[in-house]
Amino acid sequence: MIQKLIENIKKTNAPIVAGLDPMLSYIPEQIKRTAFAEYGETLEGAAEAVWQFNKKIIDAIYDLIPAVKPQIAMYEQFGLPGLAVFKRTVDYCKEKELVVIGDVKRGDIGSTSAAYAAAHLGRVQVGEKLLTPFGEDFATVNPYFGIDGIKPFLDVCREEKKGIFILVKTSNPSSGEFQDRRIEELPISGQRRPADGKDRPLYEIVGEKVAEWAESCMGDTYSYVGAVVGATYPEMGKVLRRIMPNSYILVPGYGAQGGKAEDLVHYFNEDGLGAIVNSSRGIIAAYKQEKYASFGPDHFAEASRAAVMDMIEDIGQALSHR
Repeated sequence: MIQKLIENIKKTNAPIVAGLDPMLSYIPEQIKRTAFAEYGETLEGAAEAVWQFNKKIIDAIYDLIPAVKPQIAMYEQFGLPGLAVFKRTVDYCKEKELVVIGDVKRGDIGSTSAAYAAAHLGRVQVGEKLLTPFGEDFATVNPYFGIDGIKPFLDVCREEKKGIFILVKTSNPSSGEFQDRRIEELPISGQRRPADGKDRPLYEIVGEKVAEWAESCMGDTYSYVGAVVGATYPEMGKVLRRIMPNSYILVPGYGAQGGKAEDLVHYFNEDGLGAIVNSSRGIIAAYKQEKYASFGPDHFAEASRAAVMDMIEDIGQALSHR
C-alpha cells in the first residue's frame, strides 16, 4: 500500500492528505436540519449529518488528492451510528481510489494489539470466513509499549501489504513534556551508550527505533512503517528525516496549527517524496475561514476544493525553492 500512496502522490502532484475529522460545529445548518428531520436530534441524526457532510467534501476533492485521514474519535463520539459512518466513509473513499489512513492512534500489547491491527488493517476469522472489519490502508500507532505493541502491526503489514505511521514527534504544544525529554541511553536491553556520552531527546530515540522497524518491513522504495512528525517543529523534523530515511513522514499541524509550507521542505527526501502533509479543518471547514467566506455554507464543498488547490500550490512552491 505504500507504493499506491506514492503512485497517488505522483499522479496528483499533491503530497497532501485531507483529514476527515468532522465536528457538528463544522457542518452547515442545512445539512444538520435535513438529517435531524429524518432521524431526530439523535446519535443517528448526528451520524447522518456527518455522512452527508463527508460525502459532499469527498466528491469535491477526491480527484485532487492522494489520500484521506479520518480521525476515528470524531465518529466514536456518536456511538455505534458514528462508527458505522466511519466504515462507510472508509469504503466510499476507497471506491474513489483514495488511500485511507485511519487515524486511530492504537497502542497496547499482545493479543490486544493484534486485535487492533486486525480490526483496522487486517482480517478477522469468523467461522470459516476471513472478514474485513474497517479496512483502512494505514493506521496511526502509539509506540509507548515498544516492540510488544508494534510487532502485531508489523505482522499484519507484511501479510496485507499495508502500513502504519508511528507517533514520533507530535504537533501539539505540550508534546515536549515527554517527547523532548533528554535521555541518557543505558547499556541495557540491547541498547548501547552513545560514544559521545551525551543525552538526546526522546523523540530521536523513538525515531531510531522506527528506522529499525522500517528496515524490517520494506516495500519497493519506502517502508510500510512511517512516522508522524508535526509541522510545528521543523528543526526537529529535519533531524528526524535524516534518522528515518526509509520512512514516509505524515506531517500534521499545517495551517490551522501554525505549520507553514516553507518549514516543511526538509521533511521531504531529495527525490521529492518521503512526506505527506495533513490538513483537517483547514480543508473541511474552509467555508468558515475569511479567505473562503464568499462560498458560504451552501457551497462548503466548493470552498474545501479551493482550499485544497491553494494548499497544493503553497506546498508546491515551497518545494520548488528548496
